[in-house]
Formats: sequence, structure tokens, C-alpha cells
Amino acid sequence: MKFLRLDLLTLLISLFILNSCRNESTIGLGVTSSTQLNSTMIDTATIVVNTVPEDSVVTSGLTKSALGYFQDPVLGTSEANIAVALNLPNQNAYSLPTGTVTVDSAVLVLKYADGFYGDSLTSKYKVNVYQLAERPLIQTYFNTKSWNYNNTIIGTRSFYARTHDSIKIYDIITGAPDTLKRVAPQLRIPIDRNFINTILFNASSAQLSSNTVFLNNVKGLYLTLDKSGTTGPGGTFMFGLRDSLNVYYRANNGTTVDTATVSLPLSSVHAVQIKRTPSAAVTTELANTTGGSRDVIYFQGLAGLKAKISFPYLKSIIRTVGARIVINKAELVITPVPGSNIPYNAQPKLTMYRYDIAHTLAELPDASPNDARSAGAAVFGGYYSPSLKNYHFTVTAYIQDLMDGKTVDYGTYIAPVDTTNTQTVDIAPAPQTGGRTVAVGTDKNSPYRIKLNITYTKINN
Repeated sequence: MKFLRLDLLTLLISLFILNSCRNESTIGLGVTSSTQLNSTMIDTATIVVNTVPEDSVVTSGLTKSALGYFQDPVLGTSEANIAVALNLPNQNAYSLPTGTVTVDSAVLVLKYADGFYGDSLTSKYKVNVYQLAERPLIQTYFNTKSWNYNNTIIGTRSFYARTHDSIKIYDIITGAPDTLKRVAPQLRIPIDRNFINTILFNASSAQLSSNTVFLNNVKGLYLTLDKSGTTGPGGTFMFGLRDSLNVYYRANNGTTVDTATVSLPLSSVHAVQIKRTPSAAVTTELANTTGGSRDVIYFQGLAGLKAKISFPYLKSIIRTVGARIVINKAELVITPVPGSNIPYNAQPKLTMYRYDIAHTLAELPDASPNDARSAGAAVFGGYYSPSLKNYHFTVTAYIQDLMDGKTVDYGTYIAPVDTTNTQTVDIAPAPQTGGRTVAVGTDKNSPYRIKLNITYTKINN
């Protein structure tokens, strides 16, 4: 009899569960209309959004460093220059080869990193290399740092944006014939042989006695795209800066002549300087700091432009509904202005974050690995969908907390971010992405306006 009662109880529970699943828009058992909980979706929550400039950002020691000159027809002109220290071979004291040394050529090798943005079809680029007049140190440098360099060009190269095309080069082998080999996509800039003789082969023994002395005397290299030598709109390249200045030379020892290579590694001490000249449209938008509707939102990489967003009337939804509500899902949808992605693609990824009470960057609860309600970076979203032509953010927990008064909005922002990290949500300003997006703001007459879609359940007491 004991087991019979257990079986009947199990059967009754199963019937109740199956009965509650008949309507996907309800939550609960659905016994009576007074206790039934219906899900409702709204997309009319008021949004206030402003385009604002990004804060200054640290650009020293990055895994990807930008070099660019991009004349964006909508946002204006952006420029990114690189300052990098130059080491002795093996970062130790260097002993000169015996015999008479003749430099055949010297090439600064820069391997491309993922992230080129701009014109890869019609623009021709020209890069110039200068010797720094100040040594980059192991310290924090911001994008606003202006670097001193000598005005003599020590290297230059005109090139096209072929960031995914491997190339063939000759591998110089001491005591053996040179061989042709294929290498990863890279930019190879010829460097003046006189410069190599000055800093290396004709240098004093003191300068070559230690890497520190060499760094103090040689300083490093400054790379910039030549504005007059770059044709078309231009663009922004990304480099890993894990490369070197390779010197190819001949050593004459009486009757013996051999070819050899010595490499001067680029230092991990490097930084990027970023300059901007905003367009008239951007200047007007930045000057308009009052609240209210914005027809267009600008997002710009290289730590350029972001959007400040707020939801000031969330609690009015509760008053309108007349009861406490539980949010099943809250989704923010951002759509680029139709046609604005031609010829430049939309920024591939945006991030969303907030300020805490101390005005420091903090993750939204939906993006935080420390919040049980977070479903992870993939669900949080922020990627541009080519098929849907928009961005989606899942902000359910954050909107619920704002609505319930459990958190205060000290400032919420949406900004461009690099796509490299897929495991967590980046919230720091991103100088490692050069993309941009021109999105529809809160224009009520546009079907593409920014929207906060809230699906909620009314709780009847």
C-alpha cells in the first residue's frame, strides 16, 4: 500500500507538470485565471543615448599595435604611429665579425596581426621609419603621448594592403647557398645601410658592450604612414611587433668572403600614438550633450567614440502594469544605418559595460563570471550578425536589477572591442581594433532604431 500511494503521487505530479506546458507564454500551473502568469513582450522602453569620446587609453606593451592613416568620410581622420625600442642581437653584448664587413641590405620585418580596417582595394600606402630621439621605457604610455624623433628618414616602403598574402624571400645561410622560402604575411621595410653602420658595425665597443647602453644610445624606431605618399582613404594595420631588423652583410677575410645575417630584435617596450581630426557631423554630435533622442550613434575603434546609454523610465513599466514583474529576457538591439557598411564593414564586435560607485569599469551582471545569472560571453553577445544586420546584447539581469532598485546606473556604455577574446567580456577601451559603426539612434520614425526588447511576466498577488 505504501508503494501504491507513491506511484499515485508521482502520476499526479506528472499530470500537473504536463498541464502547465500547454501554453509557452505562461508560467505556473494555470489553475485559475487569477493565478495565471502570462508573459508579455514590449519594445517601447525609453532609451537615452549619446555619442561620447573614449577616455585616454594605455597603448604600451600591447599584443597588437596599430599603424594607420584613415580618412573616414563620415567620422573624420585617424592616425596611429608606433614607437618601439631596438635591441642588440640576443639582447647581449655584441662582438663584431672579423674581417671587412659590407652591409648588403637591411630589412625591418613586421608580421601582420589580424584586424586591418580600411581600403584594401584602391589605396596605396607609404610607411616611413625614423630614429627615435627618446628611449621608450618600461612604463605606462597613453595614446596621447607625443614622441620625439629625428627628421631623417632611415627607411621607407610603398605597399598595398595584402595582410593575408604570404610572400617568398631568400633565406641567407652562412657557408651555404641561399634558399627561397615562403613566409607568413608581413611588411618588409628597407632600412638605410648607413644607419646600420652607425649603430652597429661602426659603433664604439662601449655601445655594443651591453643591451642597456645600446638602448640608451640608439633609442629605437618611430613608424608612421606618410600622409602625402598614401593615396585614397587609407586604413589601419595591426602588427604584433615580435619581429626584428634583419641585416644582411658580407665578411671579407682575405681570400674568404661569406654572407651572413644578424638580427636586431624589436623590444617588447613599445607604444602607439593616436591622433584624430573628427568630421563636422561628429563634432556637432559631441557638442550636443543634453538628454534626448539621437538619430545616429557613432562607434569608432582605436579608442575613438562610444555611446553612453540609459533607461530612465524602467520603473514606470511597473506602475503601468500595476504589479511586480519578473523579466524573462531583456535584449538590446543596435542596427547600423542601412548602407553605412558600404564600402567599410561594420565593427565586428561591441562591448557593453558600466561604472560602479567608484567610477571604475565594471561588467554587467549578465557578463560577469561571478554572477550566477550570467550565461557566459557567447550568450551576452555583442557580435555583428551579417544575416540579421545588427548587434544583440542579453541584459536581463542588469535591467531587472535597475528596475528593482538593486543597482544604480552610474553610467552605462557601449564601445568597440577587439574580437580576439571569446571566453570573457572585455570592458577596457580598445586601441587594438580599428573598425567603426554608424548606427541608428532613437529615431522613432525608423524601424531600425535602437530597441530594448523586454519579455516579462506579471506576478498577480
